[in-house]
Amino acid sequence: MGVVSLLLLLHSLPCWGQELLHTGDHGAFLPQSALTDMEFTSVSSYRGPGNNDSRGNKELPIILWWSAGLFPHFPGDTERIDCNHSSCLVTRNRKVQLYKRTAAIIFYGTDFRAYEAPLPRLPHQTWALFHEESPMNNYVLSHGPGIRLFNYTATFRRESDYPLTLQWLPTLEYLLQPTAVSLQEKNRWRRAGLAPVLYMQSHCDVPSDRDRYVQELMKYIEIDSYGKCLNNKNLPERLEDTSTATGEDGEFMSFVARYKFHLAMENGLCSDYVTEKLWRPLHQGCVPIYRGSSSVADWLPNSHSAVIVDDFPSPRKLAEFIMALDSDDTEYSRYLEFKTPSKITNLRLLEGLESREWGVNDMSKPNYLNGFECYVCDQENKRLAAEKAHQQNPELHAPPSPKTANNSHMGCPLPSPGYGEVDDIHPNDGWLQMWPQDYWQSLDQAEGLESLIRLNESDPGLLWHHIQKIATRRAKGH
Repeated sequence: MGVVSLLLLLHSLPCWGQELLHTGDHGAFLPQSALTDMEFTSVSSYRGPGNNDSRGNKELPIILWWSAGLFPHFPGDTERIDCNHSSCLVTRNRKVQLYKRTAAIIFYGTDFRAYEAPLPRLPHQTWALFHEESPMNNYVLSHGPGIRLFNYTATFRRESDYPLTLQWLPTLEYLLQPTAVSLQEKNRWRRAGLAPVLYMQSHCDVPSDRDRYVQELMKYIEIDSYGKCLNNKNLPERLEDTSTATGEDGEFMSFVARYKFHLAMENGLCSDYVTEKLWRPLHQGCVPIYRGSSSVADWLPNSHSAVIVDDFPSPRKLAEFIMALDSDDTEYSRYLEFKTPSKITNLRLLEGLESREWGVNDMSKPNYLNGFECYVCDQENKRLAAEKAHQQNPELHAPPSPKTANNSHMGCPLPSPGYGEVDDIHPNDGWLQMWPQDYWQSLDQAEGLESLIRLNESDPGLLWHHIQKIATRRAKGH
């Protein structure tokens, strides 16, 4: 993901209101040296309607982006953000890690590595996780000891603090676009020799093990496979550049829209992890054959807009259903009725699109990076205000309740074979040697980092020593 436009910073999200913290510690950068030469710019052209924060930059809490490549501001390293209810300084300069005023650290999940964590973890700092990508990118986050390291989360799970579940669906209008290729034209292509089903993947060794399922499905129904995985067809030379697919190139989209069915297989299986694999064929007016999120039905336009792989006991039964649907125009057309607005009956989908406060390629709304940043800013100002009130009058004001993420914020399951049982797979199988082991090794790393933090260690290089100690205790039955 690239650095986002500074213009998007000018729009901030409404979060909970709170009393602003007016700290009396004017020497709050401890030590005071590293930031004194920084240029703190101020975006003053937009201020949230509930933001009455009059503090100067040297009084604001600091949010540190630990993943510097994801810092959503340019061109500098530090920025003031004026959110709907409060203001903060945000920076990617790691020199502020140990500062008293550095209240929160935001991590990008894909880049989060236990052996590179900022240690020691200071008791006055919260950790925030931004992870919109596949669970395969970091299974540390799918284990309890890993996700519990964080206080705030923005993930694809609806249970996270700042849900990104519909991140791959730009708008409702994207779904309502007219069918790109008519059913009559699709049937003409079928008579000309086009297979009923399209498969296009070039990332083959993935946790969902989708190729193993598709390979079995190919025994029972014709599938045109254009990518590097299970390839049996060549793309026209002008479309071989992968950027034509990722960027929704018009010519590429027209080419794949000729197919009646698209195999929409996610690279990782996790609740609410739904990507363009689903939304793109729906946009084009093709029927997705979907395998991925176990909760995908919660987000479909209606109950009859996709074929769910897991609804069928075997690839053979799925193939039989697809072939029957391919030969029945009336029944096939039912799967495209959602193109009529009144046929989108899923209120969760409609309300999710309506209520989300960030946009996708929509300059009138903040992007979700800036949105989550403001969410953390407002939450931290609220927490700091509550802490100050408690310190000043503990009998009248209770301390703020601790907040910790849990498995519902990520919690993706152990990868399982795409088809068949684990015991039936050859021990030297590449998938078997990679993904189940990665999953359990990630648990070791999560437990090791949790141990480092509990013991207030300052050297992340000790991680492997702690992992070994944990493994030894486990082997002894402790």
